[in-house]
Amino acid sequence: MTPAARVQTSIELLDSIIEAARNKGAPADRILAEWFRNNRFAGSKDRRAIRELVFAAIRACGPMPVSGRSAMLRLGEVDENIPALFDGSNYGPAAVRDGESAAPGGAAPEWLKQRLAASDIAGPETDALLERAPLDLRVNTLKADRATLELPAPASTTAAPNGLRVEPGTPVEQWPAFRDGAIEVQDTGSQLACMAVAAQPGETVIDLCAGGGGKTLALAAAMDNLGRLIASDTDRNRLSRLAPRAERAGATNIQTILLNPAQELDALADFTGQADAVLIDAPCSGTGTWRRNPEARWRLDEKELARLTNIQSYLLDLAVKLVKPGGRIVYVTCSLLDEEGAGQFDAFLGRHSGLRPKELTLPLGRPRGKGIRLSPFHDGTDGFFIACAE
Repeated sequence: MTPAARVQTSIELLDSIIEAARNKGAPADRILAEWFRNNRFAGSKDRRAIRELVFAAIRACGPMPVSGRSAMLRLGEVDENIPALFDGSNYGPAAVRDGESAAPGGAAPEWLKQRLAASDIAGPETDALLERAPLDLRVNTLKADRATLELPAPASTTAAPNGLRVEPGTPVEQWPAFRDGAIEVQDTGSQLACMAVAAQPGETVIDLCAGGGGKTLALAAAMDNLGRLIASDTDRNRLSRLAPRAERAGATNIQTILLNPAQELDALADFTGQADAVLIDAPCSGTGTWRRNPEARWRLDEKELARLTNIQSYLLDLAVKLVKPGGRIVYVTCSLLDEEGAGQFDAFLGRHSGLRPKELTLPLGRPRGKGIRLSPFHDGTDGFFIACAE
């Protein structure tokens, strides 16, 4: 493909991504993967170039663009190589018309920028949200040791006890260590959230919003497969991915439980007042993950944010019924908004006077309210709020 053809293809893919964001459809990664699967004529260099163009254009825009073309024109305002490719050539984009405007730039829609600023996320903190994320790995201690593990590419250690970092784009899923379950892809911030649970062998631990089980597997390793580890979620498809991952990782103490929304206690009745620890990796805005999912800025609105904060509040109250006296509740969101983090946790403690915040000792992060906040700017991780009550 010519450079101009790559730009035109990227514009068409951006149109699909914008439409999906508007209608809460498939994420950008999935749209790209499907296009690559159905268009084998695009070689590896073409695919890599198109992916980089698409995500660079998404990051360059603030509010949702009106079209893929306006998004690419916006990229042309910050990348001097782009404007000349609007040349009207075969398979390339049409020349820029008089009066044609680019999409506006910025970190996010204005209302969301204001919410971030109110949470002390502005300037360099905001800029860091749209940088390219590193690729972090967790060494699975059920099968390997970070100090002796040999990998096909250079890897540096991270602040997480079992964390490694490799170059973005490294094909780790093709490595024997991945296929054998010795390593998992997991952001360092996510690993530290699991560290905050302090899960011990022999305990009963509930991962209340387990999803695909990334944190569940880290907890299983911390427990050395001893004790009861409950992975529950309301999403059948995501929860179904855990079993093959657990088999590969050698995690044998996991029990999965599918929940019905608003009827969670029915399915978890056997564990009422029994848990040593409950991890709530709550559904949230994902503002801390924009480096990986930059189009998530376009999917969020104030109504959706209000819905998410209501779910978070509900889950926190639910955890109180599951934890035993003296047990601990660990609340985690991959958000940098105080209304999903420090403010949400303060309100929770206000509703439950018998609980007290527990100070966390983590190798990264800064105090935020009665918890700890990780951010891409300060810590080089995804953005997280992590807090513990007991």
